[in-house]
Amino acid sequence: MDTKDFRKNAHKFVDWMADYMENIESYPVKPPTKPGDILARLPQHAPTGPEPMDDIFRDFQDIIMPGMTHWQHPGFMAYFPANASPPSILAEMLTATVAAQCMSWQTSPAATELEERVLDWLRDMIGLPNGFHGVIQDTASTAMFVAFVTARERLNDFTTNHTGLNDAGRHTCYASAEVHSSTDRGIRMAGLGSDNLRKIPLDENFAMIAAELDKAIAADIEAGYRPTCVVATLGSTSLSAIDPLQAIGEICRRYGVWLHVDAAWAGSALVLPEFQWMIRGVENADSFVFNPHKWLLTQFDCSAFFVKDKAALIRSFEILPEYLKTREGPQVNNYRDWGPQLGRRFRALKLWFVIRSYGITGLQDHIRRHIGMTRALAEQVAAEPDFELLAPNPLALFCFRYCPENLPEGRLDALNERIFEAINDTGEIYLTQTRINGKYAIRLVSGAPATGQKHLDKAWQIIKDISRKTK
Repeated sequence: MDTKDFRKNAHKFVDWMADYMENIESYPVKPPTKPGDILARLPQHAPTGPEPMDDIFRDFQDIIMPGMTHWQHPGFMAYFPANASPPSILAEMLTATVAAQCMSWQTSPAATELEERVLDWLRDMIGLPNGFHGVIQDTASTAMFVAFVTARERLNDFTTNHTGLNDAGRHTCYASAEVHSSTDRGIRMAGLGSDNLRKIPLDENFAMIAAELDKAIAADIEAGYRPTCVVATLGSTSLSAIDPLQAIGEICRRYGVWLHVDAAWAGSALVLPEFQWMIRGVENADSFVFNPHKWLLTQFDCSAFFVKDKAALIRSFEILPEYLKTREGPQVNNYRDWGPQLGRRFRALKLWFVIRSYGITGLQDHIRRHIGMTRALAEQVAAEPDFELLAPNPLALFCFRYCPENLPEGRLDALNERIFEAINDTGEIYLTQTRINGKYAIRLVSGAPATGQKHLDKAWQIIKDISRKTK
């Protein structure tokens, strides 16, 4: 394709993109596709020769789009939001065009220094102390893995990267029973073993009980184990529980245990001064992560990872063969040494576009609006005699179930599962499920830029109508 054809097709695609954003509500948020439907329409073998872009784009519209779940749909109220604002999309177009490989300062000086600056902006916006240094990882799962590896290496004087863990003793880690599954995965990847993850009991608000953490660490030390890392969660995936960071941090400092704070979703709410209570005591943390790609209007993937001891991080990951050496050396940040990836995308550009396009006040308005709307809806749900909230809802997420009078507890799980599936089958809204204290719960989160009050009102009407007619 020459630049003339590229220009023609690019204009056509941009018009389609704008139409998609304007008309996204006309799509079913979750397609009625069955397993294998899309595969059956795709040729078994790649084409021998070139095909016209018009044919390729037509197949995109006719085959691919009918099988897409629309994460930007105003009725997408599942998992967590994955925001894609127009400034972020424009930046991604430029990123794809420049096609830079940003592994070191020398391979992309502007990309490296822009990343350093926008992470400083973010750090200040969410209230972290100046001693934290930022880097963009792809996801919070990667950031979790990086934290575990760095904690492991610091504990072992940076020897286990070379010798392995055979003679290093049994390393133990700690997290709330509500912790995200990426914690188990990160511990496995770091070689520490998920059997060595202690799930600490919860209080009535589903937050980690700090006193129980203290007991668990003391017991492991007594047993000859080596406490390595604690994960504190701000905004758990199932129900947005907030761990008591200050109390946890004081315990970690006393025992010399690495403290990683996972605020993947809820961290965006820290742009609001009224929610910075969540990080009271963060000065005792060693690392912190949140995802602008969840709730801060920035395209996936963009995970902001902050570390206090960047020298420990770099020492844990740096490998410097001759072909990667550059004369700038320690004068600059070479972000290839801040995580597992050597090759790195230019993720900072979209974050820069978003922060400048909306400003801090615009981002605050976005977060505050969704928290306000969701809390108001949760109050409506709680006021209905045949519905029940199953957990506190401090942010833009709540969990509920339908519980009509005189229906035995043993039948409520199956009933709510049928309700949940029927709601999603409408294509109007998309929710997810969880379990809370053993009870089947339906989970609703608001955060898509297109979602407004009328969409939450519509969702509530759908939920009530389907619940009350389901047997």
